[in-house]
Amino acid sequence: MNTPDTRRTITLRFLAEPVDVNFGGKVHGGAVMKWIDQAGYTCAANWSGQYCVTVYVGGIRFYKPIAIGDLIEINAAIIYTGHTSMHIAINVFAGNPRQQEREKTTHCIMVFAAVDTNGKTIPVPKWIPSTPEDIGMEGYAQKLMALRKDIEEEMKPYL
Repeated sequence: MNTPDTRRTITLRFLAEPVDVNFGGKVHGGAVMKWIDQAGYTCAANWSGQYCVTVYVGGIRFYKPIAIGDLIEINAAIIYTGHTSMHIAINVFAGNPRQQEREKTTHCIMVFAAVDTNGKTIPVPKWIPSTPEDIGMEGYAQKLMALRKDIEEEMKPYL
């Protein structure tokens, strides 16, 4: 049985395949972005129990390339919930599957909204942070929300 705490995180693991290669011989950034979206959706749907749509993807940071054949581990966790939205921190790790070490390759924050069958947003369960790390991550999400508002304001003349 899933408790609220076990529903707020998910981990996906798989091998990077040759079809994921870019012209430089490493995993294509678009493939990593697809994996991130899948992990984010899975986390949001698991938390809310509803179909969810991507509202925002921000600050994708690629730290290092991923090699074909690496074991990929994608961790996604709810770090803030609004009335209908969920902020999810996603970290991608990769490494040789014959070794235990994994290095962080990518990080981003995604926002998903739960929707009904008509595409109208619906409420999600509230997540309440309980550890100092969780409280820090919630603060991180709130700071990013404020920054997004500033960015949206700056972009208005160009839309």
